[in-house]
Amino acid sequence: MSTPKTASSLRKRGLLLLGGAFLMALPVLGTASCVGTEDPTENGSVDDERVSTSDEEALSAITKHPHKAVCADAAPGFAHCHARIRTDATGNITPLVTPSGLTPANIQAAYAIPTGAAVPAGLTVAIVDAYDDPKAESDLAVYRSQFGLPACTTANGCFKKVSQTGSTTALPATDNGWAGEIALDVDMVSAACPTCKILLVEAKSASMADLGAAVNRAALLGATVISNSYGGGEDSTSLSADSSYFNHPGIAITVSSGDDGYGVEYPASSAHVIAVGGTSLTKSTNSRGWTEGAWGSAGSGCSTKIAKPSFQTDTGCAKRMVADVSAVADPNTGVAVYNTQGGSAAGATGWAVYGGTSASSPIVASILAATGKGSTDNSWPYAHKGAFYDVTSGSNGSCSGKYLCTSMAGYDGPTGIGTPNGAVVAAGGGTSSGTTTGGGTTTGGGTTTGGGTNTCSHADCTTGAKLTKTCDACATALCAVDSYCCSTSWDSVCVSEVPTYCNETCN
Repeated sequence: MSTPKTASSLRKRGLLLLGGAFLMALPVLGTASCVGTEDPTENGSVDDERVSTSDEEALSAITKHPHKAVCADAAPGFAHCHARIRTDATGNITPLVTPSGLTPANIQAAYAIPTGAAVPAGLTVAIVDAYDDPKAESDLAVYRSQFGLPACTTANGCFKKVSQTGSTTALPATDNGWAGEIALDVDMVSAACPTCKILLVEAKSASMADLGAAVNRAALLGATVISNSYGGGEDSTSLSADSSYFNHPGIAITVSSGDDGYGVEYPASSAHVIAVGGTSLTKSTNSRGWTEGAWGSAGSGCSTKIAKPSFQTDTGCAKRMVADVSAVADPNTGVAVYNTQGGSAAGATGWAVYGGTSASSPIVASILAATGKGSTDNSWPYAHKGAFYDVTSGSNGSCSGKYLCTSMAGYDGPTGIGTPNGAVVAAGGGTSSGTTTGGGTTTGGGTTTGGGTNTCSHADCTTGAKLTKTCDACATALCAVDSYCCSTSWDSVCVSEVPTYCNETCN
């Protein structure tokens, strides 16, 4: 997570603060096409200096580790999974005796995910993968026990594994690579939503027809959200697959954007899914305690098949743009996973550190479930930008150095709108209506009245003394990415950021 411009950083850059807003020169754009270009409508001004010193230092200090794909390369017409696993210098996988990598507590803290009684009851996160992992349930038990999470078993009704036909006995053939993918997926659901039920639907092959049938089965079985950690090239069947498999109104469907850097994949480019890109996530000394940059191998780009949805207003891509949102995916800042069926085609088993956008998709799906947003569609993030930590550094390839492959303020390809702030997502997505933690209600763009000591001295659209995160949802959302507004002063820059992070208009 990077810190937006503070008043001091803006003045240092010679920008003029006038009447609660800031003025700056914007680049002149040519004719829009599906190539790299800046987009003032969606991104606002481009600022490659937004990352704070503490964030820059934290990101630059990330240790680089060798890693490789968990699944073997897919044949033409088949999908490949997007899980990666750390290796030694020779490419071998050595199981760890104890877990290493991000833990459930880390993931919950980094994304401010509600837990316990704050999570609605009866939620089911469905995982769709190819082939069978015969040790999925037993390995999951080890993972959850290690981190003190409640048991999730077939016997207690928390875990269920079925084939694409719905059978619990006639399951697909085993594949060690996809077993590693399955282990990553179910562990990430456990990490981000420990009280969610897990429905694992296994397709008999990695063809889009079989994986799509598994998605339909997950919907039929009552999934709250459905996560898909696989993809392949777009082709002539993508449009028909879109209507046949991924159009399930009322069920949020997330899809990994890919692990091969700049370039678009299907079904991430589907018109009906939330395409999830990837970040590097590490601790920082900022107010959030964590910072993120775009992971260099996360997928992004322009679809050649799927029409541009009305909620995407970037002008550099004529059709559907990927990604929509993002979460941690970099194996260098990867997550702890337990798998004894096979960490990859090499067959090494035990604890290991995993990454890939196969991690980010189930994390985002589980956050949507845990925050009561399981029925949202892919337009929701664009209407609630204040519910996401803006990621403004890093790149996943070459595309003239613009937003299609380079993270910057506002929307960009590798990280989309940003990464979820679970507390704000749960509160409604960054608007400032509703009950504050001080006990009063917010009115008129952020003025708090009554009930409690953490009252706001002025509205969000008015400059003045610093606000506290407990004033209202807008202050919580904005201060999560711009600590200056809560630590020093709610100045004209803070006011200018209200529309971006609170989904409000300051008149």
